[in-house]
Amino acid sequence: MYLDQKAKEKLFKKHGKNAKDTGSAEGQIAIFTHRIEHLTTHLKNNRKDYNTERSLVMLVGKRRALLDYLTKKDILRYRAIVKELGLRK
Repeated sequence: MYLDQKAKEKLFKKHGKNAKDTGSAEGQIAIFTHRIEHLTTHLKNNRKDYNTERSLVMLVGKRRALLDYLTKKDILRYRAIVKELGLRK
């Protein structure tokens, strides 16, 4: 599996409050970003995998919704997570 329990805990520890903080917006955005990167590399090798392409589009939408929520809730947290993950170029 591409994302085991230890990798998830590491992501949540780095971007959330602690390793068990799986519900924070920052932690969710980080895990979505990791999954998006994984699916993107998969689609580069498998261009005709339309089910994965659809999943990727839905995942990007979920991440966008969380980022919009974070923008409305606390702009400083939004700017911090965008900078950490390098989402804007």
